[in-house]
Amino acid sequence: MTEAVKGPASYFPSIEKAYGRPIPEWKDLIRSSPLTKHMELVSWLKAEHGLGHGHANALVAHTLAEDKGK
Repeated sequence: MTEAVKGPASYFPSIEKAYGRPIPEWKDLIRSSPLTKHMELVSWLKAEHGLGHGHANALVAHTLAEDKGK
């Protein structure tokens, strides 16, 4: 039995379906942005790419956590 995905990654299937881009592409966009603060990135995704707050927040949280672990 597979364990259910929890946390920010649980939003990924609906993000891909709603906005038509794969998650790695969103992460590349976040990483290429000159912005570095969480809420700045969330606001940017909402304003420039039309993401909802929850989806933008999930992408930024997951990406920044992933990068912090490197």
